[in-house]
Amino acid sequence: MDTSFHMSLPCRSIKDTKSFYVDSIGASLGRHTQSWVDINLFGHQITFTKAGKFDFNNPNYVFEGHILPSFHFGVIVDSIAWKKIYNNLKDAGLELVTKATFLEGKMGQHSSFFIQDPNGYMLEFKSFKKPNEAFKT
Repeated sequence: MDTSFHMSLPCRSIKDTKSFYVDSIGASLGRHTQSWVDINLFGHQITFTKAGKFDFNNPNYVFEGHILPSFHFGVIVDSIAWKKIYNNLKDAGLELVTKATFLEGKMGQHSSFFIQDPNGYMLEFKSFKKPNEAFKT
């Protein structure tokens, strides 16, 4: 079954959010108005609605010696796309967080990095060494 996720999140600025996801990440713009925008993030739909400041308590956790944000969302891409996105964001001078390979040599080995969008959300890009292990336990 071919599926995609939909997530709706508040944002501070429609303009900054569109610019980040379309211009910096390379996602495509979907339906939008002045008060909301749909972003196509690799076939997954994120709707951002203008809500002003939204406060979260974002505790972190430690995984394999790395401090990671507990509240985040992301997308799993192949290694070619992962490297391209990483290099594009790095070349653009954007601050990337926690670039690491996790579970090295084990089932589920993957490379990840995080970036914060203009609304303060942490976005993770993940690439599995063996894509079929993404959901295996």
